[in-house]
Amino acid sequence: MLQEFSDYIVYVDESGDHGLVNIDPNYPIFVLAFCIFHKRHYSDFVVSALQQFKFKHFGHDLVVLHEHEIRKEKGSFNLFKSKEQKYDFLNELTELIDSSNFILTCCVIDKEALLKRHSEPDNPYHIALALGLERIYQFLEEKGQHEMLTHIVFEERGKKEDAELELEFRRIGDGQNYYKKALPFDIKLANKQTNSAGLQLADLVARPVGLSVLRPEQPNRAFDVLKKKFFCEGGRGSCGVDFDGWGLKRFP
Repeated sequence: MLQEFSDYIVYVDESGDHGLVNIDPNYPIFVLAFCIFHKRHYSDFVVSALQQFKFKHFGHDLVVLHEHEIRKEKGSFNLFKSKEQKYDFLNELTELIDSSNFILTCCVIDKEALLKRHSEPDNPYHIALALGLERIYQFLEEKGQHEMLTHIVFEERGKKEDAELELEFRRIGDGQNYYKKALPFDIKLANKQTNSAGLQLADLVARPVGLSVLRPEQPNRAFDVLKKKFFCEGGRGSCGVDFDGWGLKRFP
């Protein structure tokens, strides 16, 4: 019998460096963002909306959206002739994210606090991964989809890093988790140039979430849009802005 798949797919990306040796004082955190899409909405709306956005601004859909390159105006994003033009581009991209329905769960690791609390701390990436997978399972349980297979897609980072990620993913999924049982997840690693709408959206949301934790007083329109997408008790948006500890997990 073929494996029954869930109605959801998850795309994951990060913001910041998970290393604990040379911590950037301007960004001493690590963020892992998990975007959970219903497959029908993803295929019917999200993919086509992102393609239309690219056709409008680039004339083709081959460009891969990366938050860092957009912010620094590198590569394909060295196209803005004025601040107003860049603002309009970012505003339209924010509206696209706003209209895309997905459930968001993010884990933000304060690396300096982690070092102060633990003499030999675990890898921040592994901590965030475990917390994220547990919350995804909780969401799927609410939807009655927790006994079907859900694929979780990560971007490749390098042969060594990918091997470590897959090993840790399997360890957590095999029962080393809060629930003490096997989780019905499978990992997929995508090449950096894979033109995946889901991975691009995950890339775009990770840093705004990190900045909301690091500099909460700073204006952050992207995060204001994301607030209603966070997973919280009873589902997305049902608890207003009270998503701390649910869709937004800070550690330690």
